[in-house]
Amino acid sequence: MAEYKKADEKVIEDLKGIVGEKNVITDKSKMIDYSHDEFTLSDIAHMPDAVVKPASTEQVSKVLKYADERRIPVTPRGGATGLCGGCVPCLGGIVLSVERMNRIREVDVDNQMAVVEAGVTLMDFYESIESAGLFFPPHPGDESAMIGGLVAANAGGARAVKYGVIRNYIRGLEVVLASGKIIRPGGKVMKSSAGYSLLNLFIGSEGTLGIVTSAVIQLMPPPEASRSLIIPYDDLACAIETVPLLIKRKILPMAVEFIPKEVIVRTEELLKKRWPSKMGDTYLL
Repeated sequence: MAEYKKADEKVIEDLKGIVGEKNVITDKSKMIDYSHDEFTLSDIAHMPDAVVKPASTEQVSKVLKYADERRIPVTPRGGATGLCGGCVPCLGGIVLSVERMNRIREVDVDNQMAVVEAGVTLMDFYESIESAGLFFPPHPGDESAMIGGLVAANAGGARAVKYGVIRNYIRGLEVVLASGKIIRPGGKVMKSSAGYSLLNLFIGSEGTLGIVTSAVIQLMPPPEASRSLIIPYDDLACAIETVPLLIKRKILPMAVEFIPKEVIVRTEELLKKRWPSKMGDTYLL
């Protein structure tokens, strides 16, 4: 296994010179939140030596180049909404959080595209494009997830059957390699034959090949109308069989959720709200 070095006091001071003193965290009590993702069990968490918060692609480049030359491990971090430890700094070193890179650089209504930095949350992105009369189909579920992490994970969600996953909507990326080199594969075009398609290497790579700092995202017009239906079932098998039957009849719902009655009961207790239907033992939403 490769040997890596710790981020010592000299390294910390140099990092402060790159991103600013207030954007480097070394206080252990403040780094706890950066030691895990949504899965918070203590035996999964690992404490970094430092958390660095760059505000631009150029700062990300300088941090990675500096760390690469000194063999200090760097773990990229977005919204940390995952449950598989992708952003956990297992080797210590530096956690590079993109939370300050939160600008929506452009919403191009005519070409139905947006240029978005990696730290923009899904919630903020939806609000921005919806106000412009546009629609981004993928919905992984947690709207505090950040664009960079969604690209790195090739996120999908409940709408994937009808609309596809993140990969289907990425037209260009801005990526910083481990060496600090900045590359920009793709762009604001629907088709490009200018060399190999590097986009598909980085989409779904979980940050192992480089850090995504911005993305060019294809949008589309919103659906003319949508309705939510709750369908109760007494038989589990019947509920499950309904979905392929709908698809065979060329009825493709935007999303389908399977919800057991036990989940409904517990949710009612927790939220102090009532589920609209009292029929059935399981539901399709």
